[in-house]
Amino acid sequence: MKRREMLWATLASLAVSGCAQANNPPNPADNGFQVKQGEGRPGKQYHMKAVTHNRMDVKISGDDTRGALAVFEQQGQSQGIGPPLHIHPNQDEWMHILEGQYLFQVGQGEYRAGPGDTIYMPRGVQHAFVQLSDRSRMLVSYAPAGRMEAFFKATSEAQGKLSPDQIARLFTDHDMEVVGGMLSRQG
Repeated sequence: MKRREMLWATLASLAVSGCAQANNPPNPADNGFQVKQGEGRPGKQYHMKAVTHNRMDVKISGDDTRGALAVFEQQGQSQGIGPPLHIHPNQDEWMHILEGQYLFQVGQGEYRAGPGDTIYMPRGVQHAFVQLSDRSRMLVSYAPAGRMEAFFKATSEAQGKLSPDQIARLFTDHDMEVVGGMLSRQG
């Protein structure tokens, strides 16, 4: 009798293990990869047009991490412009400045940031930024990845200038909420 129970337990264990693997198939990124400077993952470079005019290179896609993390390098090409004050209800965000100057609002705090500075924006906290210098670069990370890559793709596919209502809808469609306007360039 014990042998039969052991056999059933083993078969059940294999079935559960097989289901887990079916729900979490092997990912080519599981072996790691390199993304060269000035490049994004193949086919994953977005030239935003709707909110800002920045270039977003995907360094680590949410697809690479099964949704746990996404990392982008933003090439700032939008002096005096930034996203409206918004909230990510389900994601923490941090930005590490590589080049240029920014002004951030995070909650009620205001921060000027330059090369080497890091800004952390916890989920549920309103935030916005404006690019102060003519050129800039920063790493932008989201945990979990959420729908941010889809958002950057949608902003790169936008046709013409979007109204504030259209921008708010774009944010809503990608699990963010606009709660205010853009920051002033002077701060």
